[in-house]
Amino acid sequence: MRVILTGAAGFLGSHLAERLLRDGHTVVGMDNLLTGARENVRLLQTYPAFQFVHHDVEDPWPDLGPVDAVLHFASPASPNPRSPLGYPNLPIRTMRANAWGTYHGLETARRYGARFLLASTSEVYGDPEVHPQPEDYWGHVNPVGERAVYDEAKRFAEAMTMAYHRKHGLDVRIVRIFNTYGPRMRMDDGRVIPNFIVQALRGEPLTIYGQGEQTRSFCYVDDLIEGIVRLFTLDAAPFPVNIGNPQEYTILALARLVNELTGNAGGLRFEPAMYTEGDPKRRRPDITRARNLLDWEPQVPLPAGLQRTIEDFRTRLARAAG
Repeated sequence: MRVILTGAAGFLGSHLAERLLRDGHTVVGMDNLLTGARENVRLLQTYPAFQFVHHDVEDPWPDLGPVDAVLHFASPASPNPRSPLGYPNLPIRTMRANAWGTYHGLETARRYGARFLLASTSEVYGDPEVHPQPEDYWGHVNPVGERAVYDEAKRFAEAMTMAYHRKHGLDVRIVRIFNTYGPRMRMDDGRVIPNFIVQALRGEPLTIYGQGEQTRSFCYVDDLIEGIVRLFTLDAAPFPVNIGNPQEYTILALARLVNELTGNAGGLRFEPAMYTEGDPKRRRPDITRARNLLDWEPQVPLPAGLQRTIEDFRTRLARAAG
């Protein structure tokens, strides 16, 4: 298949592009390199079947010729307001990437009769009142809150995707991605796992806001990509599917595990909680649909995935240090 993959230079996009290339597909990777990394592009360009298009998905797309599928992964994704790459600091661009980017991707898929896959997010559930979160839960989102620029952008993208399916009969897929980690994450991403690993490798105390009682469910990137590929190649699935790891960890437990795996003697530093409206206190996917539909569930336990991620970060930090 010949596919367009937006966000190909990003963390998830680069892993997905590489998997598709290894599976024998031709990949046209589109990225504006706002949050993507040039080193990911250079890695992908070692594959003869990869073509890079430096373009912003929110602008009208160039005609890239007939394609069999469009996979839309382009968007800022970090909720951290302290990171310049976090969507709180890129609010309009985040909404445009998910609104106009989704529209242009759907139009391209309609033009060529291609399959369309949208990368959505667990953020569509907001600060959930149902735990764990199944796909038929409509969520608890403040449409004018600080996190709405991402939450509502993805909810809009899902609605537009289903509108094209109902109006034009477009073959669509929607994957709701829960917290994913692994090699190639930006070290300045601002999310908890990169923050902890970088602090630990520098011998610093890991910063925990509040008491670390909030929970997340962390999915290793290889497991996520396997689930996405199974959904992408399924004959029919015009509805959202959660892909994530249902094993729940507190942030405090995660910090202790990172310190243990890195041998960091810096310990922990507790800072006042920086809770913002809509920040979920608990998050865990119900993956019943993925198990039944895709015969999928995560295989990599958190300690093993963290160890691989730590080694990748250690290598990149050493390279950066010269």
